[in-house]
Order: sequence, then C-alpha cells, then structure tokens
Amino acid sequence: MNEMTKGLFLNGKWVARDRTYPLHAPYDGKQLATISMADTDDVKRAIEGAYQAYQTMRQMPAHQRAEILYRLADLLQERKEQLARIVAEEAGKPIRTARAEVARTIVTYRFAAEEAKRIYGETIPMDAAPGGEHRLGMTWREPLGVVVAITPFNFPLNLVAHKLGPAFAAGNTVVLKPAEQTPLSALQIAELFQQAGLPDGALQVLTGSGRELSDALITDQRVKKVTFTGSAAVGKLIKAKAGLRKVTLELGSNSALIVEPDVSLDQIIPRCVEGAFTYAGQVCISLQRIYVHESIYEPFSSAFIEQTRRLQVGDPLLETTDISAVIHEREAERIQSWIDQAVQAGASLGCGGTSEGSRVTPTVLLDVTPDMAVSCEEAFAPIVSIVPYKDLPEAINLVNDSVYGLNVGIYSRDIDRALYAARQLEAGGVIVNDIPTFRVDHMPYGGVKESGYGREGVKYAMQEMTEVKFVSIKTSL
Repeated sequence: MNEMTKGLFLNGKWVARDRTYPLHAPYDGKQLATISMADTDDVKRAIEGAYQAYQTMRQMPAHQRAEILYRLADLLQERKEQLARIVAEEAGKPIRTARAEVARTIVTYRFAAEEAKRIYGETIPMDAAPGGEHRLGMTWREPLGVVVAITPFNFPLNLVAHKLGPAFAAGNTVVLKPAEQTPLSALQIAELFQQAGLPDGALQVLTGSGRELSDALITDQRVKKVTFTGSAAVGKLIKAKAGLRKVTLELGSNSALIVEPDVSLDQIIPRCVEGAFTYAGQVCISLQRIYVHESIYEPFSSAFIEQTRRLQVGDPLLETTDISAVIHEREAERIQSWIDQAVQAGASLGCGGTSEGSRVTPTVLLDVTPDMAVSCEEAFAPIVSIVPYKDLPEAINLVNDSVYGLNVGIYSRDIDRALYAARQLEAGGVIVNDIPTFRVDHMPYGGVKESGYGREGVKYAMQEMTEVKFVSIKTSL
C-alpha cells in the first residue's frame, strides 16, 4: 500500500485493505487519497470490537467520559485550520464555510462533554396510586450499547459529531460509516479520539460502499441503535430493516420561508441569499422555497437576484469563494436537468441556470409551480424559487403542501401572526425572523413527515441513545 492509502480504523488500529477506491476532490478532480474498502467481515469485526468495548464504556464514570470529549475538543481547536482544509478539499466546501463547520464541531463536542454530567432520572411518587404506599420509585438512564452511525458528505465533521458526541457522553460505543466522498475527516477524528483517551474499540470507522455494508451494519443483533442522516429513500429502507432497534433518521427537506410585507428587505435579503446558497445549497435545511407577499414580491425578487449575482463561484481554497463545486459531476447533471425541466414547464430564470463540470451557478427561479421538482422535491442544490402569495393562510398552505417538514422560517414584525404561523406550519422547527437554515448545536433538531424520525441536538440525541430504567423499593416502615 502506498502512503496515500487510508486504512479502516478497527479496534484502535489502522487496517489497510487491498480493495480500494480513489478519492477525488469535487472541484478540480485531484486525487486526494486512496481509501480502503471494508467488507462484511470487517463489519462483523467492528461490531464485535465495539460490543466488547461497551463493557468498558458503560462502567466509565461520567466525569471521565466528559474529560475525553473535552480533550477531543481541545485537539480540534489546535488543528482547526488543518481540518478546515481537509473538509474544503474532500467536500468542495469553501474554506470560510469549512472553518465555520470546524468551529461548530468544537462546540458540539463541548456540549456533549457537559451533557455527559447531566444524565438525570427522576423520583416517582408511588403512593399516588392505591397500593403504592411504602414504596420508593426512581428512574435512571442507561446506555444502549453498540450504535451504528451512518453520516452524509455535507457536514463531514459536525454531523459526525452529532452522533459520536452524544453516544460517547451516554456511555455507548459507535461503528461509524462516513460518506464515501468524505472519509478523510472521519478518519482524522478517529485518530484524535484515540489521542484524547477513548478506549480502543469504542469507535470503529468503516470506509467504503454504504450499499455493500448497510445490511450487515443494520441487521446485526448486537447493534442496539442506528442513527442515519441522508435521503428519505434510504431512511425508509433502514427503518424497514432495523426491526425493534432504536432508529433516528435525519432525512430530506425542501425548506420554505414566508416573508410578510412588514419587514425591511434591506435587512433580510443578504441573510436569505446566504440561506439559499451556502455550500451550494447542499444543506438539509437550505432555503429552497421563498413565499413573498404579493405587495413586496417585485422589490424582493429584484434585490434577491441582484445580491445573488454578486456571489463568487470558484476554488474552495480561495478566501474570496462563496460557492464552489457540488459534490459530484453527476449531481451537477441532475441539478441542470431539474432547472431545464422547470424552465420548459413555464418557470423563468431570474439568474443562473447554467453548469460546467461539477460547478452550478447560483440559480433563482420565478413563476415556479408546486408540482415542479425544484419545488416539491429536495433540490440539495444552489436553486431557490420565489413565489408570491395573497395572505398568510395561503402562504402556510403552500409551505405545508410538501411531503417534507424539517425547518420552516417566517419573517414578520407581528408576533401574533408569527405565532399563528408557528402553530399551523407542519415542521419539526419553526424559525421566526430568520431563515430555516438556522441551527445551533444544542437545539432539538429533526423533522416530521418524510423529513425524519427522532431528534438530534446533543441533549435530545442522548435521550434517543439511552434507555429509561425504573426501580421500585418497598420500605419496611
């Protein structure tokens, strides 16, 4: 194996495999590394190792688990520029955006360290029921065991952190399968966790084909939880195969924003453009649909398009780049076909609408109808549609006319109207006076309908990664 070959991380050791694939940068196609491909035997070894290490993790005091996570955060802080460059190269993420992801990742692990010391139970008033006299009742939370984590390419550090951090804080072990396009950051995290003192075997990292490995990962009886971030189609398959195992699914969205007529356009336009085009729209809660009151539709659209045209498309390692390549040329072809289909069906281009290789220009579409793929499906692309509405109930109906329901946003100076909308909108999160792309790492995050099942956000993820145990004690007096 040459020095560019990256091995699997199994039971605290690096294991290279003869079967490999080349990892290329999305922007310019440069080969970054050669990645070992795990097989089903490797999956069995990883799960067995994680199962054995669980006996250590479940007995480890909370303060020790917290200390490992704090040390990991400190190591990330020391290497933040190196990690940002890894993310920029393997994911095609602009370097400024990659740095922001590293910063968020550090915060996520620190939240996990804090929550490791806050796994509370409660006392139950047993005498509230006849026959419960002279009894004490209490609950506590216990870790589940082996957690399988399957992560996507778009936030290869922070979405991994949202699975590893809560799992280790609660005393579980993890078998991690990172996205094929972004394994380098996950392998780097494994190395840093080892340096931070995580017991060997507590984290296993398997690289290679998710299609080949998924059944072995999901159906092994030693696996007690599967946490997945990705497409709704794959999420449904996982749910069907997981049986009685706990499952958390963070799936797709076509996030929408309502803009009421009482807001200042100068204040919100830059933020809306940011929400639509950050990381070329490859964000689960990227702003894809904007519903603007008809009285301000024209000025909003004009200002939004003008701001979009200022975005710089280019090399992710350049400080001036706002948008770089999408993750693969195949994706660019799919995105271009969706744009072309929309235009052929009657949509008009406000700007953009072209692609070259894996680069797609930021695209604003007008005259979009709800049945177009760019509106009703998850674009996961630098595409946004702007649609007028007559009144707030109509806007709410347009937002809700979707199989998805992750985050939704509304801009309004009228708090009563905003709260009315928050009650009526079918979504896991409603963001008032900001874009739906807003997320901080300790808030509950997850969707309804085909946007998912369960919640992340460190505290909430830990609840999903523990089991409640009830204990009753009969007293003699």
